[in-house]
Amino acid sequence: MSGRTQTDLVLGTAGHIDHGKSSLVLALTGTDPDRLAEEKQRGITIELGFARLALPDGTVLGVVDVPGHERFVRQMIAGSTGIDLALLCIAADDGVMPQTEEHLAVLELLGIARCVVALTKRDLVDEEWAAFMADEVRGRLAGGPYADAAVVPVSARTGEGLDELRATLAEAARGLVRAKDGSSARLPVDRAFSIKGSGTVVTGTLWSGQVAPGDELEVLPGGTRARVRSAQIHGQPVERAEAGNRVALNLAGVDTGEVRPGMLLAAPGTVEPTDRFDAWLTYLGAPGAPEALETGTRVRVAHGTAEVPGRVLLMGGRAALGAREGAYAQIRLDEPLPVSRGDRFVVRSLTPVHVVGGGQVLHAHPRRRTNLKPGEEALLDALRAGDEDGACDAALALAAAPVTAAELAAAAGIPAAAAGRRLGERCKQGLVRLGDGAGAHFAERAVLQKLDSALENALLRFHAEQPAATGISKGALAARLPGALSDACIDALVERARTDGRVVVDGGLIGHPRAGGGARKLEEQAAEALASVLAAAAAAPPTVAELVAQAGVDASVAHRALGALEKAGRIRRVSGELAFDAAAYEALEQAAVALLRGQGGATAAELRDAMGTTRKYAIPLLEHFDAQGVTRRDGDLRVLGPKRA
Repeated sequence: MSGRTQTDLVLGTAGHIDHGKSSLVLALTGTDPDRLAEEKQRGITIELGFARLALPDGTVLGVVDVPGHERFVRQMIAGSTGIDLALLCIAADDGVMPQTEEHLAVLELLGIARCVVALTKRDLVDEEWAAFMADEVRGRLAGGPYADAAVVPVSARTGEGLDELRATLAEAARGLVRAKDGSSARLPVDRAFSIKGSGTVVTGTLWSGQVAPGDELEVLPGGTRARVRSAQIHGQPVERAEAGNRVALNLAGVDTGEVRPGMLLAAPGTVEPTDRFDAWLTYLGAPGAPEALETGTRVRVAHGTAEVPGRVLLMGGRAALGAREGAYAQIRLDEPLPVSRGDRFVVRSLTPVHVVGGGQVLHAHPRRRTNLKPGEEALLDALRAGDEDGACDAALALAAAPVTAAELAAAAGIPAAAAGRRLGERCKQGLVRLGDGAGAHFAERAVLQKLDSALENALLRFHAEQPAATGISKGALAARLPGALSDACIDALVERARTDGRVVVDGGLIGHPRAGGGARKLEEQAAEALASVLAAAAAAPPTVAELVAQAGVDASVAHRALGALEKAGRIRRVSGELAFDAAAYEALEQAAVALLRGQGGATAAELRDAMGTTRKYAIPLLEHFDAQGVTRRDGDLRVLGPKRA
């Protein structure tokens, strides 16, 4: 390992009862893992033992020695949680036994990448038998994930093969990288006890993140908060523990009754316990187990250091799984577990108790279902492949309404940051974004088209039922739209429609711009906008086309609004393309009349100057004055008309 010390890997023992695991750990590390008096008395390991193994190349491994007795497979599963490298112990005088098979299954189901086989008790058999047994072991492993595992004959009593085993372990550890390297701390608790003068102490393998004195952790399930007083690795205080290390934490704020083996310590707010999860499940069909695992079967679900009763519900119409078959399944739990996507779990039968299968968590908080809708299998396929972008796309394709990044992340079972990043990419490819910030909603154009149509039809039906009403409340509108849309989603849809001129909003009421009171309100709003532009323009108004654009109103509504303004006397139309604010028009007319009263007649240029305007406006105004009888033409001059004479 190029002289680099690897201290963040954990070695876990496995194997049948009395195949020499604890003796081998003692011989390798100098630490006796059988620490309990009861264990000494009974001669078997009933709880987890821990040690530190320094290898010749500088690699340092945390060692977890787990029990081999069939009654304590649960503890074996707990011990295997978080290990990176397995040391499978098989006695040379006994060979592969039932618990050997079961432990192999657990290692495989938990996704432990590499395994080394120690052929223990070499001193009890001759060379020929040892060679025969080594071949038997290799034959058993052939075709499985540990087909290339090294088989090293050893004797804890004489020391034979120990150096070769250390070298083999160093080689197996070379290049291993922990899979659980997330940023948030997670620690499955495998021991909890009290030390006089210190208080509560817990141990476990840190799955992800890091822990340092002063950090706050959440005890799950339950949610109790605890503060880390101190942390130790291999009995030595540390300022920070990294993912992969065997850790002992001294906790403040909790007693041993509030934190127990089977619980999970996590960074506050990062993990939410669940009573169900979607998974890829493999059925082993172990000896003594039924030929098939039927959907609905009651089981024990082991996750981390916890085990709770539950039920297996196969998806996609599967009725049962045969030996070594896999399928998507929803695991329903009697008690909540703090699982996360990517976690491994093991399934054991209720009675007789033995390992029957296991797999990987794909979605920690799915909806309750077993029948997969079109597109849901694509989501599970993406999650199984570790494709967060694909999962995001699949969840978006399933969305029947605009969703926020947080809502999409929950539906896809991926981090919100991953969903937000992918949505940003998809917006560049045509995905529609409604709003800004954390409250922004996203939708495919086809989804929006359906909802836009549904929104318009709902408003038209409402106005047909209540023609005098200005509009409908948001809550009443929601009841008329398909699906269960959130208030925020309806707000986003309505705001988009309002911006596009497809709805009118007045005092919280939503109406259609061309029906009922909504039409009247829209016309009123358009009239005010048009009047405001004309008032500001005074004697130099824009053309009607320019006016409509500047006011930002729909052309069809604008013309009705201009008519209403003219009828109310607030504007004066002088031509098809020109209208004046009424006050401005009155001032222009008075200026023209005053000039004509003073000198009897005036040219168009003189009237233009008197009104203080330009030829662009003077000519249409004078022609309008002529038509209204304010002025009349007399050769090249204009004089007062009959209305003002």
